[in-house]
Amino acid sequence: MAARETPSARIERLLAAGDGRGALQASNEFLAQSPNSFLGLFGRARANFRLGNQADGERDLEAALRIAPNDDHARFVRARLDFRAGRTEQAIDALRSVARGRSAQAREAMFGLLDALFYAGRHEELARLVREGGAWANEPQALLAAARVRAIEDREAGVAELRRLFDTASVIPLRRFAGFEAALLLDKMGRYREAFDLIVAVHAATSGPPDASAWTGLAELQLASLEKVAAFRKLQSAGERGAAFVVALPRSGTTLLEQMLDRHPQIAGIGECEGIENSARILMGAGAWPRNPSLVPAAAYAEARRVYLEAARRGRREGAVWTLDKSLHAWRTLPEIAVLLPGAACISVDRDPRDLATSILFAHFNPSIHRWASSLAAIREVVACQRRLVPRALDVLGIAHESIVYENLVDDPAGYARRCLDLLGLPMDERVLAPEENPKTAATLSHEQVRKPINRGSVGRWKNYAFAFDSSWDELAAAHDARLDRRSPPPDR
Repeated sequence: MAARETPSARIERLLAAGDGRGALQASNEFLAQSPNSFLGLFGRARANFRLGNQADGERDLEAALRIAPNDDHARFVRARLDFRAGRTEQAIDALRSVARGRSAQAREAMFGLLDALFYAGRHEELARLVREGGAWANEPQALLAAARVRAIEDREAGVAELRRLFDTASVIPLRRFAGFEAALLLDKMGRYREAFDLIVAVHAATSGPPDASAWTGLAELQLASLEKVAAFRKLQSAGERGAAFVVALPRSGTTLLEQMLDRHPQIAGIGECEGIENSARILMGAGAWPRNPSLVPAAAYAEARRVYLEAARRGRREGAVWTLDKSLHAWRTLPEIAVLLPGAACISVDRDPRDLATSILFAHFNPSIHRWASSLAAIREVVACQRRLVPRALDVLGIAHESIVYENLVDDPAGYARRCLDLLGLPMDERVLAPEENPKTAATLSHEQVRKPINRGSVGRWKNYAFAFDSSWDELAAAHDARLDRRSPPPDR
């Protein structure tokens, strides 16, 4: 007779199979019998993370760590979350500790540590660990760490090593990282045609067919529903202020703006919080949203609001009265923001569409989510859609907002920082003008840029790839150029 499967083994089996919902159900059943079980709480935390329920997952993870504070697997998961939230030193210390141990997570923690050191600019420690090696050095991921160190020490040799890794690695994510990093190095070296040809090859090999429809389709649905959502919002009482969103496409300058405003003592940047996306999923799942918001059950609104506020609250530091959320989905969830958080404020940011497209093409987004980011044609579709939706949605929905052009922001950071702070009812603080001094690591693709003083270095980057842009971009470019402030930066007030 076969041995009966234990509750914890069942949870692990379901998680390994990618069945988040099954693992969540199994965890709940286990916890109903043993409410203080570390294995039950930790299993439910990982199931919730897999399902995108970030706040619920973090709550269970914290409870699990109170029961078993030295469990390496739980500490490793906590460290990864801390790094994504910008708690760099805390994450690196935990990863270093787990990597030195003998648990099953030691190797994975070592690779997490190598990544964290690379993105945090801690290159000396990164190089030392690579030179020291260890049992982990035989894993394919170690080749990427070694190539990164080589590129830091000798850019030409690093490019060759990364390209070789892209050509020969059997693991798709490894090929993807190597290819993108080689293309970016070629860009920095001024070898633009080589860089473009390589990035096109990387997308062809690792991204799948480009498809903008998933993003543009939802935006069109929202455009058709704005008046109904606005009418429903007017029936609600005014909401408490405290939640602010950066509303923009990725690579528009959102990380720079967040790192600037996070320096204000009364603003806590919470990064790319998943809360609003999860809240939107709850409303869509309830039916009728956004076409007939009055038919959505009140309980669904209450749950969606709770999910967002709990997620945002976890990122709010002491003393801050505002959270600043730079979710990549904020521009697609303005109806949800208007109804769930009627006191919210939004800061929209636009950048030259060709600079934006160039930056997106060279950025390694998750291809299963951002299938539109792998070709200039698909990127143009999404940019055009976003620029139709956002101004109209902010206006019709009556959301308090400020609209910023990236080029104007870097030319006059003091003036545009004041606009943002005025929107939030806060006084000017000169610290916002030195985002490079922010100790919080930007765990985004802009991590390197925001460690430098505010500058125009990325303005006009598209001209290096002018051969790739045809006349189909002219209308978008002209509309953006019309918004540029041609005046000299105003005197300090």
